[in-house]
Amino acid sequence: MAQPKKAPNISGVVEIALYVADMPRSVEFYSEVLGFEPIAADERLTAMGVGGRQVLLLCKKGASKDWPAPHDGDGELHVAFAIAREELQDWEQRLAEHKVSIEHHRAWPRGGQSLYFRDPDRHLVELATPGVWSVY
Repeated sequence: MAQPKKAPNISGVVEIALYVADMPRSVEFYSEVLGFEPIAADERLTAMGVGGRQVLLLCKKGASKDWPAPHDGDGELHVAFAIAREELQDWEQRLAEHKVSIEHHRAWPRGGQSLYFRDPDRHLVELATPGVWSVY
């Protein structure tokens, strides 16, 4: 039996998308609380720069259903962002300063730690230190 052919390399995640009801409110949250910078925007979405090479797309709910490659999302979705272990307490303080409640603090078996909180659309946002997964 022939071995399956190995897939070509994928070097990382370029963008992730969250679907939001109120674009200005969400842009303000991700800018003010997490420090992400809007890098492009139109009537359908706002692209936010994350960590230099990644992008968070804030898509207006329903606005991409008629796009050539249609997509949309609903519900309380989840996204995790990488943080340095030594900045965990700084992030806890920053969230408190912005009156963002930490919903859960998790210590992982590999030594990583995660903070979980909600954005204005109730998406679950995670800030995770290395040691959460075998690859991170």
